[in-house]
Amino acid sequence: MAIVEHSELAPLADVIEPAWWSGAAPLDAAEYTIDCGGYPMDPAGLAHDGELGRRMRETFDRVGLVHLTNTGLTELVDMRAAAKLVVGREMKYVGGANPRDNLAPNVYEVGAPLSAWLHYHHEMAYVGRSTRVISFLASDVLPPAVPGTGGVGRGATFVSDSIAATDKLLSTPFGQKLKQLGVCYHRNLTDRDAFVGKTEYGVYNHWQKSFDTDDPEHAASRARDQRLAVEWGPDRLLKTRYYCSAFEYFAHLDRNVLYSSLADHGMWFDTWPLVQHLPYEERPLHMTFGDDSEFSPEELQEWIDLYDEFGMPLDWRRGDVGVICNYRWAHGRPGIHLDDGEARKLGVVLGDQYDRVGVRSDGW
Repeated sequence: MAIVEHSELAPLADVIEPAWWSGAAPLDAAEYTIDCGGYPMDPAGLAHDGELGRRMRETFDRVGLVHLTNTGLTELVDMRAAAKLVVGREMKYVGGANPRDNLAPNVYEVGAPLSAWLHYHHEMAYVGRSTRVISFLASDVLPPAVPGTGGVGRGATFVSDSIAATDKLLSTPFGQKLKQLGVCYHRNLTDRDAFVGKTEYGVYNHWQKSFDTDDPEHAASRARDQRLAVEWGPDRLLKTRYYCSAFEYFAHLDRNVLYSSLADHGMWFDTWPLVQHLPYEERPLHMTFGDDSEFSPEELQEWIDLYDEFGMPLDWRRGDVGVICNYRWAHGRPGIHLDDGEARKLGVVLGDQYDRVGVRSDGW
């Protein structure tokens, strides 16, 4: 794992750069990849009770991951139809998460700058209502890796086996500490009106966008509905805190699984323009143990290494559809820098929300 020394990008802290994987995938691609060349990709072929839908759901139930390739699809609306064969009901946004702009009906943007690396994470782990499944739709892609070379395309998304990560983590003192203390997610949401006509230095998300309201009382109420503690700071800065287990009970496997990562720590912004210059205590996100104590540098490194050890790439071609179980797999990606004439755009489909239950005493 590389430690990037102090630089103009992050002058206030050493930066832990994820390695994303060891070079050896935890699961053979044949276990989750479906070549759609032999399937009709018209509305009849994408019917819920069709052959492709049945195969996708069987694959998803078995390994929690589906990657459709060779679909021939070019429109996000058609890729979404394929994703919904597994995703089913989609999230109805009511506030609390970080909403994304729409690319097409019920298809969202990734919501992060391409240049920033995105640490492994489970979607919406920082609120009391999360989602069971997330899907990516490959609209614009970069050249994939050359087959047989063992390389990874610059636009790949990475996923990490959270079941294997759980087992290894619980065998360590750090894992037992996480099990005992839980975690706290700290978010500082800025007031949009305070930045009118100004460069948005230090801004991740305004509370108006996060909670889909211009009324501070409604925003606070919606935050509390997500089990968040609420406090208002200067300039109508909305400070929320969410205390929960680092693990979540997963009924499909009848066990508790790791459901947290350092994506919600201040290090999430180590490569974000307009935010990376801030010290951790001033960044929009922070994360601690559930007793509000800080993670040590060694614990931060151990957590990053854990997800990297069980990671692997999903290399995209145009029209590809990936469906990821939010319990069994974390996801993330390196920073992406585009050359002239290049584009990389993934659409996002979010599954229906559920109320988090935490852990069960008999789930270990």
